[in-house]
Amino acid sequence: MPATGLAILGSGIFAKEAHLPALAELGDSFELKAVYSRSSKSASAFAKDAQEALKLQSPPDVYHDEDTSVSLDVLFARSDIDAVIVVLPITVQPAIVLKALAAGKHVLSEKPIAPDVSKGRALIQEYETKYKPKGLVWRVAENFEAEPGFQAARRVIREGKLGKIVYFNARSYNWIDETSKWYNTPWRTVPDYQGGFLLDGGVHTIAALRLILDSPFTTLSAHASLAKEILPPQDTINAIVSTANGAHGIVELSWGSPVPSRAADAHNSISVTGKDGWLEITRASGIVRITVKTATRDEKGTVTGEQTAVIEEKEAGVQLEIASFLEALNGKDDGLDGPRGTLVDVAFIEAALNSDGVAVDVGKLAAL
Repeated sequence: MPATGLAILGSGIFAKEAHLPALAELGDSFELKAVYSRSSKSASAFAKDAQEALKLQSPPDVYHDEDTSVSLDVLFARSDIDAVIVVLPITVQPAIVLKALAAGKHVLSEKPIAPDVSKGRALIQEYETKYKPKGLVWRVAENFEAEPGFQAARRVIREGKLGKIVYFNARSYNWIDETSKWYNTPWRTVPDYQGGFLLDGGVHTIAALRLILDSPFTTLSAHASLAKEILPPQDTINAIVSTANGAHGIVELSWGSPVPSRAADAHNSISVTGKDGWLEITRASGIVRITVKTATRDEKGTVTGEQTAVIEEKEAGVQLEIASFLEALNGKDDGLDGPRGTLVDVAFIEAALNSDGVAVDVGKLAAL
C-alpha cells in the first residue's frame, strides 16, 4: 500500500522532542507532507527540524495563520494528506479534531482528550455517530498506554500471578520552577483549563493505572490544593480510589514540590498488591522496570518464601502509538488509545479536583 500522507499540527516541545524522533524510527510507512503552526516563524522552524530528523530531501510544506493562502483550511483541503497528528494546546485541540474529521482526515490527537469531561464526551459522541461510520480513525495519543513496560505489568496481573488484586498505590511528585521548559510554554504558564499541570501531566499516571488494573475505577474521594503559587489553579491531588472488584488504592500527584529533592526522593512509582504477591513499576533513564515478587507455598498452601522477577522495557510509547495508529488506517485496529478510555483519565482528574473529600462516581462521570 502507498505510504500514508501525514501532516503534523503543532510545533511545540513535544512535537519536536517526542513525535519527530518517533516518526524517524518508523521507516517508510508514511510521508510527512505538511506541518502547521499558528505563526509562520514557528511553522518554518519546525519544518526544518522535521527535514533534519526525518532526513527529507526538502522540508515539508508549511502552513500557518498569518496568510490565508497557507491556512489550516488549505492544508485540510489537500487530497494527498490522509491523516494528521494534532499536538496543540489542550483547549485548542477539540475544535481542530472535529475540523480534521470533517475534512475526511484520520486523527491522532495528543492527550488529554479534552479540557473537561463534557467537551470530551461531546467529541466522542460526534465522532462515533458522524465520522466513525465513514471509516475515519480517531485516537488519543496517550503514550503511557502504549508503553511496553506498562503493557508487561498488565500481563502479569491478567495472568493471575499476583492473585486477586487487593490494593494499589500511584505516586508522582514533580519539580517545576520558572526555568522549566514546560512552565515557559505560554499556554501552560497561565492555563485556561482545569487543574493546570495536574490535567496536562496527571492523565499519564491515571492512564497507566487504568491500563494495568484488572477492574475499572468506581469512586474516589480526594483533596486538591495549590502548593506552589506559580502553578495555578491547583498543583496537588491526594485521592483514595476504589475499583469495581473491591480493590482500593491511594493516588498522589503533585507538581508543587518546594525543592527538587521532594520530587527526586519521593520514590515515584506504581505498586499493585494481590493475595499472592505484588509488583512495583519505576521509570528511570528511559527504562520502565517492573519488579514482581510472588509468594512461594508448600503443598498445604503455606507461604514459605518469595521469588522475584524483574522485567525491563525501553520507553517507546510515542513511537508505538503512532505505529499502531498507522496500522489502524490499514484496517489493523488493536484498540490502543481509544477515546472512551482516555475520557476516563480526564474524569478521574476532574473528579479529584472537585471532590473536596466527598466520594465521586468516576464511572458515572465518564459514561456516555
